[in-house]
Amino acid sequence: MEEFNTISIEGSGYVIAAFIGYLVLLIGIGIYASRFSSAGISEFFIGGRKMNRLVVALSAVVSGRSAWLLLGVTGMAYTQGASALWAAFGYIVVEWFLFMYYARRLRLFSEKYDCITVPDFFAERFDDKNGLLRLILVFIFLVFMVSYVSAQFVAGGKAFASSFGLTQNTGVILTAIIILLYTVLGGFLAVSLTDTIQAFFMIIALVCLPLIAIQDLGGWQVFITELSLQDATMIDPMALGFGAFIGFVGIGLGSPGNPHILSRYMAIDDAKQLKYAAVVGTIWNVMMAGGAVLIGMVGRVYFPEVSMLPGADTENLYPLLAQQQLHPILFGVVVASIFAAIMSTADSQLLVAASSVVRDVYDKLLKKDEEIPQKKLVLYSRLVVVLLVMAALVFGLVAQNIVFWLVLFAWAGLGASIGPTSILALYWKKTTKAGIIAGLLTGTTVTIIWYFVPALKANLYELIPAFSLSLLATWGVSKITSVPENVEEHFEDMISKD
Repeated sequence: MEEFNTISIEGSGYVIAAFIGYLVLLIGIGIYASRFSSAGISEFFIGGRKMNRLVVALSAVVSGRSAWLLLGVTGMAYTQGASALWAAFGYIVVEWFLFMYYARRLRLFSEKYDCITVPDFFAERFDDKNGLLRLILVFIFLVFMVSYVSAQFVAGGKAFASSFGLTQNTGVILTAIIILLYTVLGGFLAVSLTDTIQAFFMIIALVCLPLIAIQDLGGWQVFITELSLQDATMIDPMALGFGAFIGFVGIGLGSPGNPHILSRYMAIDDAKQLKYAAVVGTIWNVMMAGGAVLIGMVGRVYFPEVSMLPGADTENLYPLLAQQQLHPILFGVVVASIFAAIMSTADSQLLVAASSVVRDVYDKLLKKDEEIPQKKLVLYSRLVVVLLVMAALVFGLVAQNIVFWLVLFAWAGLGASIGPTSILALYWKKTTKAGIIAGLLTGTTVTIIWYFVPALKANLYELIPAFSLSLLATWGVSKITSVPENVEEHFEDMISKD
């Protein structure tokens, strides 16, 4: 999804200076946050539940988008026009509901039971004494997250190669080093603060570029007229088949299942501020998605034939259009926005994967009867981040040609397994541990099978059937198994008393 081929971009001094300034800012934030994040694993993994509402809103939004928005959606809009908006509609609506309702329950429950990770939440909610539920969740996290991080590294390598003329392998290594430095130093605080800065880079690039390009064409009416002359369906948001419509809208089902988004909800300092976060996050989502689709459409006017794009690849449109339309300093912001999209996802996924190892396996299972010093747990967390980066880096270097197939269903796999199970855990009192396990395994299995059967995949995005069957499995098994004894108390703890 994030892949794009080599494109010839002049590495002027302005572009390089802007990009270096961006990197210095990221590392500086990591150093600034290091002292706070060293206090304990709650601080390292969820910012001690002290995160500002603006930081939570923007970091939740950009960590869920990755370079898919900047490169994939712009390329999709180049081919399909205004109907590409539906690819964003689903997650925009779903994430608004998550902020407004789902997040509040998760935040209140996680504070009451000191839940630092998503497996923590499930373990407390379903009295997971033997650790089976926690282990299944950790396994799902590691399979999808490490693979996804590898893909981000490869995307970063391609971006370095296309922007600065480096070899792709050198770019992959540099991307890994940059992300490692500020993540291992500053933990969740650094990741969230850098995501917030990156949100501004992304919005500036996505909004300014199409406006400048349209103005250069002669204005909005000229743009619409020329686009219509090429293909009238390009300006029709309903110019797509029913199956494609359902698949696009269904992308939003992945949001409640991606733990790097859910951890933001657990980290906010006051659950009452989630409504503010919903407004800000939704505005940001709408502006970024609208900008991405508009870039694709205006790019179609500038480059009517796909053969005019480097490598005949629509995912090269965004940087090519920016290079031609913007001053080198602004083009440097565009280059930074591509890396921002990549890094804002990779750093968050690294923390989720590391927390599943240190908190859920080491602290809660292997050493559950021992009191481990917080600073020791933070040290182990940093070491695990390093090991995960190394594993993802090796995989990214040796398997660059196959790593992206994992990205295509990582969002679906996490969404289909954790999404429906977490929704039922928060809203249906009769949900059981056995039901949750059935849902997790069903969602993961159906995603993989559906993806590998061409006849199925060609007709419907795997997330939709996998999510539906996971929901059904959780409900069905819960109906015939025993509900936890303390379920009423748990639901009281999810509802604010004020």
